[in-house]
This record gives sequence, structure tokens and C-alpha cells, in this order.
Amino acid sequence: MLQLIDVKTGYGRSEVIHGVSVEVPSNGVAAVMGHNGAGKTTLLRAAVGLLACTSGAVLLDGEDLTKFRPSARVARGLAYVPQGQQSFGQLTTAENLQLVADGRRNGRRLIDEQLELFPALKELLPRRAGLLSGGQRQQLAIARALITEPKVLILDEPTEGIQPSVVAEIENTILALTRRGGLGVLLVEQHIGFALSAAQVYYVLESGRVTSTGTGGAASEPDVRAAMAI
Repeated sequence: MLQLIDVKTGYGRSEVIHGVSVEVPSNGVAAVMGHNGAGKTTLLRAAVGLLACTSGAVLLDGEDLTKFRPSARVARGLAYVPQGQQSFGQLTTAENLQLVADGRRNGRRLIDEQLELFPALKELLPRRAGLLSGGQRQQLAIARALITEPKVLILDEPTEGIQPSVVAEIENTILALTRRGGLGVLLVEQHIGFALSAAQVYYVLESGRVTSTGTGGAASEPDVRAAMAI
């Protein structure tokens, strides 16, 4: 579905990602793990066009998106949920959802689908997003991304700083999304157990390079921990 092929990118003259290749399976999850500073977020920013690739390619369904602007990549089917439960804090939950749904043919249906996926948001529709808890804002951020009807959902640390009960909800939602089909997920996640339980394939980054890759599942956890020296 989504392929990052020998991608190199960075900030100014400083190269952070040194020829990384990652493939997101159709209807499945590719998990990217690594310590802070390994280059995980930089890689995601290159995937969605917030950083230009100095070399390499970004392909979606075989189409080369490497030179596309972020908005064009969204139109083609990429959705990005950055780290930090981002939303428009002065707008209500309902307004945050409507802002994305406006102009879409089935906007009302798309909002209703996300409210079914995240039922906790139903009672929060009139509340300003800035007053939501971290877990609630994260659910809202994922719901907003899904309204764009992506082919690939890119999630950067979706469970960071969230209370355990909501972490479980988000984990179950991500698994449910991939099971129902039509969506691939590129997941950056610090919780190794969850990342491997969700993933069909994993990649470990260190200093901007892939140092280990393999098949997802709990059986791979010792190999991942060894690669990360945990």
C-alpha cells in the first residue's frame, strides 16, 4: 500500500534519515520502533510531505508521491496524526469534526461513523477540545483523520501520555480498523507489546537507519528488545 524506498531526509544540511525503506501492508500495520532521537517522527514527516526527501521515493498504490505537497498526499489517501493529541482547542469537539467533514459528499455519515468508533466523543460534542483530557483529544485527532477516508493512516505515538484505560481503547480501535479492511497503518509506538500485537511487520530505527526488521507478533518481542538493547 505505502512504500518508503531508500528515503533520505533531514533538516537543513543535517541528514537525519539515511536511506530507510519501509513498506505498509494493505489492511495491516507496519510498526516503527526505536529510542527517542532515532528518527521516527522525521521519517513520518517525510512520508506525508512535511519534509522533502533528498533522495528516495514515497509510493502509494504504486503512484509516486515524492514531489507532492502534503495536501495532495491527503487527497491521494494519506492521513497523519502527529504526536501530541493535536486539535483546535478553541473549537468544540463537534466543530473539530465538522471542519474536516465540510465539503465532503458524505460528511455527516463520516462523522457518525467516527462517533460509533469512538462513542466517548458523543457526550463531548459541545465541549471545547482544549478542555478534553489527553486521551479524549487523541481519540478526536484519530477521528478527524479518518473522516478524510484514508488508504493509509499514519500514527505517531498514539498512546503517549494517555491513561491506561484509554490506551486500551485506542489499541482496540486500531486493531478493529485494520480488521475491517481498506486501511493500512504506519504506526510509531513506544509500547513494544502493543506495537507487535498490532503489526504484521516491524522496523527498528537507530540513528536514522533500520537496524532490525521482521514479522510482527508477540514471538518477535525478544528480537526487538535485543535490537533496542532493552
